[in-house]
Amino acid sequence: MPRTRSAEKILYLDFDGVLHDEAVYFHPRRGIYLATPGRVLFEWIPILEQLLAPHPSVAIVLSTSWVRVRSFDYAKRQLSPGLQERVIGATFHKREMRKEEFVFLPRGGQIANDVFRRGPKSWFAIDDDHLGWPSWCRDNLIQTDGNLGISAPQTQEAIREMLERF
Repeated sequence: MPRTRSAEKILYLDFDGVLHDEAVYFHPRRGIYLATPGRVLFEWIPILEQLLAPHPSVAIVLSTSWVRVRSFDYAKRQLSPGLQERVIGATFHKREMRKEEFVFLPRGGQIANDVFRRGPKSWFAIDDDHLGWPSWCRDNLIQTDGNLGISAPQTQEAIREMLERF
């Protein structure tokens, strides 16, 4: 079994509803696309880069369905080079868990399991999915509006505050 990489400070990062609008779909000919007019995939990556810049020790674990649906490498390549350097893994590991079981866990459960596996000193998650989070994890969740993601000023402020508490 591969060794799980860890870090003292981890950000669990979702994509849809966080780094771009939540209206993401897949079509066999078109591939992955965003259905919201005027929006583009990963349009809010520069915001995350700016927020994380003063905190070089924060690592990223991908908590997005893109890892399960496409692959870890594919999902990681969607990020900017600076964010890619921070990525140490994903909540889904095809060699360590069955996909069928993983998909039935709520996002909060997926992240909670990964926190137990990696054992970070501190962590938080940015996600638009707030359902099914264990009570001990809820204070570590920054919930985004699925249409605004991290472009919302109040979400950016919440991220800044969380990073300062690290």
